[in-house]
Amino acid sequence: MTNRPEGNLALRVHMMPKHTNAFGTIFGGVILSLIDQAGFDEARRYGLHRYVTVAFDRIVFLKPVFTGDVVSLYTNRIKSGKTSITIGVEVFADRFDSTEVVRVTSGSLTMVSVDQHGKPIPYDSPSTLGGSEEQHS
Repeated sequence: MTNRPEGNLALRVHMMPKHTNAFGTIFGGVILSLIDQAGFDEARRYGLHRYVTVAFDRIVFLKPVFTGDVVSLYTNRIKSGKTSITIGVEVFADRFDSTEVVRVTSGSLTMVSVDQHGKPIPYDSPSTLGGSEEQHS
């Protein structure tokens, strides 16, 4: 992880007042949710399946995020097993009141590809997502 964005841009989100705690900063849980979503975006690059998050690892909140900041999440594959992918995520904030871009959070998560019954499957196997009916089940 670096001080400059690397990897694939997975998400970009404007932080709104509904995301803040009583002290005016963005809840850590909001950032964790975004990391989870960004991880899914990266995982699906390696196989079109359902994915479940099995672990968050070394999530470090480096600086606060404020209402009005634009948060960008960058991802990269760290390692993979047969059914799982570990994904690194770096979170940057474009400060709403300046031109400053700061790294605010970093960490990793592990996702496992599963079939429609929740059974782990190789992430590089043929897609388990058929027509639109199966995708929404």
